[in-house]
Amino acid sequence: MSKNKNGGKASAAPIRSSAPMMAADTPASFQVSRAVWWLIGAVVLVYFLSLSLGYTDLDDVIFIRDFRAYNEDMTNLYKSFGRGLFDAVKDPYYRPLFSDAMILNYRASGLEPFGYHLVNIVLHGLAVFLLYRLTLLLRIGQVQGFIIALIFAVHPVLTQAVAWIPGRNDTLLAVFVLSFFNRGIRYATSGQRSQLVWSGLFLLLAFFTKETAVFAAPALFILLVLYRDMRWREPLLAHQYIVWVACFLIWYAARAAATIAGSGIGSAASVQDFIHRLPVIIQYLGKVFLPFNLSVFPTQEDTSLLLGVVAVVLLAVAVVLKKDRNLKAFVAGLIVFLLFLMPALLVPDELNKQTFEHRLYLPLVGILLLLPHTVLLGNSLQPRQLLMAWGGVAFVFAGLTYGHQHNFSDPVTFWTQAVETSPRSAYANMMLAARLDKSRFAESEAMFRKAYALNPKEKYLNFYMAEMLQRKDSVQASEPYLLAEKQISDYVQCDFLLARVYMERGDKQAAITSLERFLGRDRYNEMAHNNLLLLLMDTQQADKARQHVAEMSRLGISIPPQLRAQLGM
Repeated sequence: MSKNKNGGKASAAPIRSSAPMMAADTPASFQVSRAVWWLIGAVVLVYFLSLSLGYTDLDDVIFIRDFRAYNEDMTNLYKSFGRGLFDAVKDPYYRPLFSDAMILNYRASGLEPFGYHLVNIVLHGLAVFLLYRLTLLLRIGQVQGFIIALIFAVHPVLTQAVAWIPGRNDTLLAVFVLSFFNRGIRYATSGQRSQLVWSGLFLLLAFFTKETAVFAAPALFILLVLYRDMRWREPLLAHQYIVWVACFLIWYAARAAATIAGSGIGSAASVQDFIHRLPVIIQYLGKVFLPFNLSVFPTQEDTSLLLGVVAVVLLAVAVVLKKDRNLKAFVAGLIVFLLFLMPALLVPDELNKQTFEHRLYLPLVGILLLLPHTVLLGNSLQPRQLLMAWGGVAFVFAGLTYGHQHNFSDPVTFWTQAVETSPRSAYANMMLAARLDKSRFAESEAMFRKAYALNPKEKYLNFYMAEMLQRKDSVQASEPYLLAEKQISDYVQCDFLLARVYMERGDKQAAITSLERFLGRDRYNEMAHNNLLLLLMDTQQADKARQHVAEMSRLGISIPPQLRAQLGM
């Protein structure tokens, strides 16, 4: 048994494909020099604007501001593997590496969004580089591979994955999955054991980033067997199957041991939701080929099928017109697209009804890989002409991406665009209303009521209705809405407003209990601390008041001197 150049023993000979070599295997008359630098430059140029963006108030404030206490504790880098994403026990999402990425980013950036946007750009640039390397390993021509990576770098439909801070989950996943693809293909063609180890490591990292990684190994199998035309029974592929199963079992065991809620996938309702969502595939294809109807908060109901139908027709014509088409490779790209799109179809409506565009980050790879097997990339144009033609497309896409980033500038801009593009979304109307309430109160109230008419059980909506009533001094009338919201989402702010309800009713002990429950989940809220301290003193609970003063001091919250004096401190 011979040793490979890394010193490890090769258990079998490298796989030899019987498929004809593609353009990258023959001397080329023209190639893109410094291709990687051009690609990274395109990413920086297009997304430089996002460094000046703020928060959108869609999940980003939760992971950074609301989770401030969690992010400050470095021991949570380990604890993230035993809990849900948004909530330790009530959340079905299991994404520990995303949580850890936010913890580490918080250590460097604190509450300032700049650092988070910078990391997002870096991750996107890394994904673009890895995709370019993947095209070469799949023996796509160098110019074609460069075009594929360039379109991926500037495609407007990926704007949300980069410009929206929580979109990092998809860019981080793509970095691990594309690394897994690259290493897996290298092992299949070289037999180097180090490549097998690295591929397993990257697959495991992908699993712990997002559940979509379940489809990563099947996608690589499709690329190896259909795209590279390798024999599925080859020993070097069999070795990978073992590693894939082992990685899945490790992740599954860790997830099963974590304190997370069930997702509802597999229930009768989720099957109905899956069937209802099938047209989303057509909508997503429309956004891939004709990205002119993008939304920061898209819904299936408010997204037209027209552009998707046009895109399907164009794609069908493009493959039919390809003379020497490789249908196996084309089908491989299409399957990869559908595999990575599957989670967007499987998520029950009860969990999430949005058809977010950042979910196209990995599926887009499949579409781009099938393009060389259509007339769009595989035609009679010379490489230089092909590059110029697609350079024009990339320029248009870059302009659309640059413009779309502005929609992520701030909460009002973000939710205004959300309402414009998804007018039937109760959540979008609610979120915009909540951000207009201080400057345009009448308009805000009308939007709250519109949202309530659309869906009275929308998450957080009952809280906002209660908050609106309390501003109008209808404090007691707000209680049913707050209790309803606690049943729907158990939103932490409900306890803060309930304390006011109980205070006005004269039930001071109930108000104390509500504030203590609130501070148990938002321990840095200065107003809540002061209100609780006053209530403890007002109810003659001097010992508890002194203990609370000590807690406030530990948290760095100032205590009025007169209150300290009253407590003899």
